[in-house]
Amino acid sequence: MNIFYLIIQGIVQGLTEFLPISSSGHLVIVQHIAGNNNNNFFINIMLHMGALLALTIAYRKLIIRLFHAVFTIIGDMIMGRFHWTEMKEDENLLVMLLIGFLPLLLLFVPLPFSGGLNAINIAEILTNNNAYFIITGISMVVTGVMLVLGYLSNDMTEKLYKKRGIVRKKGAGRRFLNVIDVLSMGIAQMFSAIFPGLSRLASVFVIGEMRGINKQKALDYAFLTAIPTITVAVVMEGRRAFLSENIQSEIMLPLILGIVISAVTGLFAISFFKWILKKKNIVLFIVYGLVVGIVITVISVTELKSGINLFTGKYLVFL
Repeated sequence: MNIFYLIIQGIVQGLTEFLPISSSGHLVIVQHIAGNNNNNFFINIMLHMGALLALTIAYRKLIIRLFHAVFTIIGDMIMGRFHWTEMKEDENLLVMLLIGFLPLLLLFVPLPFSGGLNAINIAEILTNNNAYFIITGISMVVTGVMLVLGYLSNDMTEKLYKKRGIVRKKGAGRRFLNVIDVLSMGIAQMFSAIFPGLSRLASVFVIGEMRGINKQKALDYAFLTAIPTITVAVVMEGRRAFLSENIQSEIMLPLILGIVISAVTGLFAISFFKWILKKKNIVLFIVYGLVVGIVITVISVTELKSGINLFTGKYLVFL
């Protein structure tokens, strides 16, 4: 695996992780075109380290505030002053991030009648076998449809607030989250971790909009949920890969370079999406996701009929 290939992977990962178009889906597209089926899942997860670095830099001020909220909540609990309904905005966000992470634990629970496989194992199969390319296409179409639903939901929220004469400097919608909000977003994030092409950012963001949450608040929550999600995925997949000794040493230097590039491009993507959100140009991502998803699905159907990868001429791999 050469450096150029992982540089491309790093750029794709960084640009798409923080845009509602699915980083995992785009990495699978690059891997499918290149005809690479070795350690795809491991590489995809490790490249997310760059995204984690970018996210930490971009949201450093809010992250520091959340750490401060930890000690505030602990202090209030010790003094008997903590009240669920009286939490400040940062305290509410912190508690809801912890609760919203709970559905992701289901990813590691063995599925019924699967012979011990869990959802992460299913995700690895879908990522490492080019015959399942159609899953990526369909998932990207679903992402586009979800963005349409989110757009319409946010529009309804803004009209409702306007009708009630409520004007807020930070935009329409709730800024405090509740348990139903975050569990719904957590379940959506769980499914996005399984199916390449189903955007994690879009899934969480759209559910937030459909629940009537302020779109900037929903975006911040969607970004922040990536921190524990990526951290756990990197630690577990990295440990599994190194213990199994399936990872060759020569891949590590190019991979590190890919991670750095992913971080740099990730910072750009975060700023770009925030700008797009302010300009209300989310339609660009809707059109992009639907078009790319449909094209991939058509290509996949053709490949399944012939049994051959159209880009490499190699036989499709099923597992």
